[in-house]
Amino acid sequence: MFEVLFNHIEEKVALSDSDKEVIKTFFVPRKLRKRQYLLQEGDLCKNMAFVAKGLLRTYNIDDKGNEHMSVFGWEGWWLSDFNSFLTGHPAVFNIDAIENSELLLISRSDYESLTLAVPIMDRYFRILYQNSIVTKERRLMNSITYTAEEQYLRLAQAQPQIIKRVPQNLIASYLGLAPETLSRIKKNLALRNNN
Repeated sequence: MFEVLFNHIEEKVALSDSDKEVIKTFFVPRKLRKRQYLLQEGDLCKNMAFVAKGLLRTYNIDDKGNEHMSVFGWEGWWLSDFNSFLTGHPAVFNIDAIENSELLLISRSDYESLTLAVPIMDRYFRILYQNSIVTKERRLMNSITYTAEEQYLRLAQAQPQIIKRVPQNLIASYLGLAPETLSRIKKNLALRNNN
């Protein structure tokens, strides 16, 4: 599990062998079965999770019982209800496994201790936060700028693993579409590609 984490970190910053040994001491491995929760809305989010293997989703449920997908996380992704993790307020998101998954968990206090013990990790996390902000801005702009079909095509191009691994109804929720709308889009695209 740690090799996936170290490879991800080293895409952004350099680690020494001693850094790696120290980093290992701050994480707790955890396995989730398909459909098992990592976090439920209303609970306190006590950990950030690094996905070493598998696929998870972060979502909330509105007053009418509709799910609204926020993030999909597969190998190399970090997931959490960051507001709850950082402030101690109750979580507004649910996080559960779409596939059987293997995670590395770090608590808030261990996160703080890690960035002091291995200072380069502070830079690593800052890069992640900056990338997250850019991704969220792009997603917002896509949702207000492009048609439903254009949004689907952009998602398929930018993150093909979502299209391959995530059930269609969850992709529709992620794009803010009804499942029937996404089915119609995919059918129209298939017809155009066959002509």
